[in-house]
Amino acid sequence: MPSPQPHLQFEESRGRPQVMVIGVDEVGRGCLAGPVMAGAYVVPHFDQGSTPAWLSQVRDSKLISPSVRASLSPLLEAWTPLWAVGVASVEEIDRLNILNAVELAMKRAVDQVLAKLPPQFHAVHILVDGNRIPKAFVGKATAIIKGDQQSLSIACASIIAKVRRDHVMEELDRLHPGYGLAVHKGYGTAVHLKALQELSATSVHRRSFGPVKSSLI
Repeated sequence: MPSPQPHLQFEESRGRPQVMVIGVDEVGRGCLAGPVMAGAYVVPHFDQGSTPAWLSQVRDSKLISPSVRASLSPLLEAWTPLWAVGVASVEEIDRLNILNAVELAMKRAVDQVLAKLPPQFHAVHILVDGNRIPKAFVGKATAIIKGDQQSLSIACASIIAKVRRDHVMEELDRLHPGYGLAVHKGYGTAVHLKALQELSATSVHRRSFGPVKSSLI
């Protein structure tokens, strides 16, 4: 069964193009290591006749291959200046908890986009993947369950955030070999859990997460 094709129905129902609609998605929430990141993206207005051919490949970043994501990300970044990636560090995750850190990363991403908005745009609406609206977005946002499979702007945000975070995890793997971070990107795979028990946690592991905490005992 083919993966769902995201569309602009949510964006248009919120007033696009007169209202600037920003899609937001996070990546890395469930990982044991590395930062959590959030992408924010505004799909530019385009006529049907000028739709980029590559746009048909855009999907939820989890449903497309790493090579497709890698090819799409620079195209998405070049298509509009209105995109950003926000980051919450491992230290912030452990201090604030993961839900608050996700909201912080989302706010940082959206704030970067808002700073780039043309002055004529006074109305902004935010589409957030999931069932929770960050406190900073209350009154100006809509939460969409599986939004990265439905909203084109959220799907675009998910791709740029995923590609950026994957690059970060590959660099962390070079700094902390033996854990397989470049392969599993920090998720709690069997290989990762085994390495934690044998090598203990590094400075890039989330010490507030159970499997990491148990490796420190």
